[in-house]
Parts: sequence; C-alpha cells; structure tokens
Amino acid sequence: MNDAALKSATQDVVVEEVFPHAPETIWKALTNGALIARWLMEPKGYAANEGTRFTFQTTAAGAWDGTIRCEVLEMKPYERIVYGWKGGHESNVGYGSKLDTVVTFTLTKVAGGTRVRLVHSGFVLPRNETAYQNMSNGWKAVVQRLDKVAGEG
Repeated sequence: MNDAALKSATQDVVVEEVFPHAPETIWKALTNGALIARWLMEPKGYAANEGTRFTFQTTAAGAWDGTIRCEVLEMKPYERIVYGWKGGHESNVGYGSKLDTVVTFTLTKVAGGTRVRLVHSGFVLPRNETAYQNMSNGWKAVVQRLDKVAGEG
C-alpha cells in the first residue's frame, strides 16, 4: 500500500440554492445573531466582525460537551462569510469525534435573486464520517430555513 492510500481523505459538504431575495437581505440573516438563532442555532458571543469567537451548543456525546467553537475568519459584506467550526473530542468515535472544519457562505447576485453557496469543508474521513453524513443532510434543511427567515425580514 502506498503513502497516499494510508492517509485520511477529506470531504466537503456543498449546498447551493437560488433564493428570491437580494444579497443584502440574505446577508442580514447570515450576520444577525437573533436571526441566526432562527435558522441554525443560537450563537453565544457572536458579533459580525472578523476575529470574533463564539459558540453554538448542540447535543453532548461521550467526552464532548456539545459545544461548537467558532471564529469569524473572513467577512466580505453581501458576498462572503467564513467561520472556523470546531467541536468533538479525540476520545469519541462516531458522533462527537474531533472536528476541525470551515463553513463558508458565498452570495452571488443572479437574475431574480441570490445564489447561496454553503461549503462546510475539512471533514477527515473516516474519523468524521458520522458528522459528514449528519451535516450533509442537516445543512440542506438549514439553508432552506435561511431562505424562510430571510424572506420574513
């Protein structure tokens, strides 16, 4: 077996949709903590500024307390926001395994609305297989809720 075959592979979750809202409308839903709580989870300590560290709380498992630790890595208003997304614990297998990933939302103005592209990158397989599978399905639902929240605003 060669070295490449022994290395872990990484996988990305990609969700892309076009919504009938202006980029500014979707941006507000992506960067306002109260609105984020409605389509994703309630962020603790969130501010729409590069370098801001914040957390989300989800279901704990094993040695992991369920805290997702995030940091705003990049913001380009109305176009792109990038978060570091870390959680899990080294001792966990399956749900709650150590996770060190990046979530990127890219907005592109198109005829009739905005293309929203979400990429959650850096899942190390097989260690993060459970998280990858759960989030592959979960992000699709989350992006649909983002559309709904943006449309209400």
